Amino acid sequence: METAHDWEAYKNIDKDFFDDGTMTFFWRAHRLTALIMFSLVLVYVALWEGANNDSDYNAKRGIIAVILAFVLFGVTITPDGPFRRPHPAVWRLMLVLSIVYELCLVFLLFQTVDDARRLMQSLDDQLGRPLPEKDYGGNCLLYDTGRPNDPFHNFWDKIDVFVSVHFFGWWLKTLILRDWWLCMVISVMFEVIEYTLEHQLPNFSECWWDHWLMDVLVCNGLGILLGMMTLNYLSMKPYHWRGMWNIPSYRGKLTRILKQFTPYVWTDFDWRPTSSLKRWLSMLCIVVAFLLAELNTFTLKFVLWIPPSHFLCLSRLLFFLFWGAVSMREGFQFLDDPECTKLGTQACLVIAIIVTEILISLKFDWDTFTKPLPRHVSLFWIVGLAGLAIWTLWHFYLKRLINHTEQKLKVDYPPVDRSGDGPSSSSRPVPVAGSDPGVRLRTELTTTTKRA
Repeated sequence: METAHDWEAYKNIDKDFFDDGTMTFFWRAHRLTALIMFSLVLVYVALWEGANNDSDYNAKRGIIAVILAFVLFGVTITPDGPFRRPHPAVWRLMLVLSIVYELCLVFLLFQTVDDARRLMQSLDDQLGRPLPEKDYGGNCLLYDTGRPNDPFHNFWDKIDVFVSVHFFGWWLKTLILRDWWLCMVISVMFEVIEYTLEHQLPNFSECWWDHWLMDVLVCNGLGILLGMMTLNYLSMKPYHWRGMWNIPSYRGKLTRILKQFTPYVWTDFDWRPTSSLKRWLSMLCIVVAFLLAELNTFTLKFVLWIPPSHFLCLSRLLFFLFWGAVSMREGFQFLDDPECTKLGTQACLVIAIIVTEILISLKFDWDTFTKPLPRHVSLFWIVGLAGLAIWTLWHFYLKRLINHTEQKLKVDYPPVDRSGDGPSSSSRPVPVAGSDPGVRLRTELTTTTKRA
């Protein structure tokens, strides 16, 4: 089966990778060293550290110690992922942190909304208070003639830190998805979701030019454009690595250190969404998962009362970039590599995280997220989903059935050339009795006449 990527050549890279002796310490797992240091820390805490009678302090400290111990053993024990730069341990750390985050979400799911908010307040005293939701709608005049001194005041009021977040976020998302059409579909669809849910989340209410000019065209569009330019550079860049100590100049060594944070090898994602029904449905699932992960950013901060600029929101966005990069790489190999029969670990964890976040939002504010959609929004989604289902049925079943029937008819009943330039009637195949109703009827009449 033809694949979009040469997976055999990729698998042979591991055979060509070797340690030249100059970076041995850097590439070892150091499990025994980690075990000894961990044991020494526990011995110090148990035998020499003074006791503290503050129960809250001991509980928080114990939970942090449990998480650190889990991360330490996870990084040294878990297998390497598909990425190896800047170091495989970095991506093992990201995998372990995703497990920790999922465990925290599961714990949060078993709490009440008030207990969950108090738990957030134990992490930061500034949390646990209702958020003033900012409405980006209101006066949507792009040029306000009533304010001659500052006619673009509505535009400047909408400019905040999230403009740069949109731009750099979509630059990085393009590096993750590696497909222009896929990025544009997700970018436009999220604005549609904002239109759909603006009656539930007030900060989704934006002006039309904020949706389509500021977000889709300027911030997201320029970020995607920069991402595609970066992808072209990474795709054409030669990947040939030398040991750092084999480079004679200090400038070359410094350049080699900086290149350690670039990919070891590059894989272009040729998703081919319409090549098969499996790929088409998989691409729809990827789009839905991406949109839900984006939506969960807003729903979680809404139900847990976490400001958008808080380090918890920003940390989640940062970690999701790392987790999403590995997940997309594993998902592409699962679809394209015929020898890959199971979805990668990081991709499965990301799916579990998205589902758990949705359940937390629904449990903590069921009344808000079950508000019925406006009639025109419901009709829009019904028509859109029906059109998507009809196109899927047409492209993957009806169209192929019609093409197959036409090809079969051409083989069974080839066109007759009546211009005189074609083959003569004597060279044409003679119909066999029984294969054509007219021949069968003439044969029966001839037999009956002979008997008479």
